[in-house]
Amino acid sequence: MATHFKSLLPVIDISPLVVKCDDSNMAEDAGVVEVVRKLDRACRDAGFFYVIGHGISEDLIRKVRVMSHEFFELPYEEKLKIKITPACGYRGYQRIGLNLTNGKQDMHEAIDCYKEFNEGKYGDLGKVLEGPNQWPDNPQEYKELMEEYIKLCIDLSRNILRGISLALGGSPYEFEGKMMRDPFWIMRILGYPGVNQENVIGCGAHTDYGLLSLINQDDDKTALQVRDLAGDWIPVIPIPGSFVCNIGDMLKFLSNRVYESTLHRVINNSPRYRVCVGFFYETNFNAVVEPLDIFKEKYSGKGTSRVFKRVVYGEHLVHKLQTTFANLVEHS
Repeated sequence: MATHFKSLLPVIDISPLVVKCDDSNMAEDAGVVEVVRKLDRACRDAGFFYVIGHGISEDLIRKVRVMSHEFFELPYEEKLKIKITPACGYRGYQRIGLNLTNGKQDMHEAIDCYKEFNEGKYGDLGKVLEGPNQWPDNPQEYKELMEEYIKLCIDLSRNILRGISLALGGSPYEFEGKMMRDPFWIMRILGYPGVNQENVIGCGAHTDYGLLSLINQDDDKTALQVRDLAGDWIPVIPIPGSFVCNIGDMLKFLSNRVYESTLHRVINNSPRYRVCVGFFYETNFNAVVEPLDIFKEKYSGKGTSRVFKRVVYGEHLVHKLQTTFANLVEHS
């Protein structure tokens, strides 16, 4: 990894990859080769990048944020109708300050959603997250909009991962094997209140714990920050119509640590309310995650030790979840 990010994270037009996404010979296309080169550089240098040319309409991306703003503008009592509790599988609305990062309260509110699954599918481990997602009655048609958006984000995540798989020297489909045949997903619809003082932590420094994250942030407020290896915090300036994309802990493990997940945080210094919708594409819930064989062979013994303890994704997620909401039962 490079020692510094550039002042602006890489902007990658992935349209050649999207066009060829179902072509098993995509690696032979000159446009795809260039996208793959840029993805590899971005993942090695920063772990964060913008994607444009992704095929999801800017109008839909904006509508998702606009309707999310409408929900957060509702009276507190109305939002509490879908209150998050352990009994509802940690799905629903969380009030400001309920979320903890590194033991400290985050100044945001949110709706948390997870892929729904049948009761008992993942045994005792999965019971923590069993239950339907909770959607508000207002704004009207919000559920339908968000479910359409989730389907598009799943497809986009898969396409980007095909490019990343090529960047790592594999086939396009290395991330679609047995560990990812039934990929889990998480969506967090986040609202950050406007502030009249500086450096209020909307979300503390953390890495994402899945494979790949797609961030849809308001166009007119800069709050997301990424830390470079020198320890400096770099602002992620919004680019209309783009997604901010970053790699998570599971991709670090699967790639044999060729790519690292990167610390980031949110500080909303604006007096205006900010919305950010994060979609997180994961492995199978019950996947035992370790470096893929092809990357063990290609990247063995280079640099720092590449010996990994196996991680069960669902255990990793549930641990993070229960740490994040350590005070949920007390304040429910």
